[in-house]
Amino acid sequence: MTKKLSLRPLGDRVMVKLAEKEGEKKLASGIIIPDTVDKEKLLKGEVITVGPGRKTDEGKRVPLDVKPGDTVLFKKPWDEPIKIADVEYYVLPESEIILIEN
Repeated sequence: MTKKLSLRPLGDRVMVKLAEKEGEKKLASGIIIPDTVDKEKLLKGEVITVGPGRKTDEGKRVPLDVKPGDTVLFKKPWDEPIKIADVEYYVLPESEIILIEN
């Protein structure tokens, strides 16, 4: 497990550490396709920390379904990852997480 960070997302946001990248693909013809070409591919990562949950109109907190340590799959967000000590993290709303690995 990753070292605990002293950061915590707000609301329903989740901080995810990217899993190791698979790198380039090589076709049988010898053509190399960098991983940046495959933009629709889901990213895999580990949930590091989560926010307290979103507030309803009545002011009640709705807890998140993901928790630290979960492995999740999500589409690449439009913004760049945050780099802390050469490790890439995404901070995204829980609604952008598509799958949780069991």
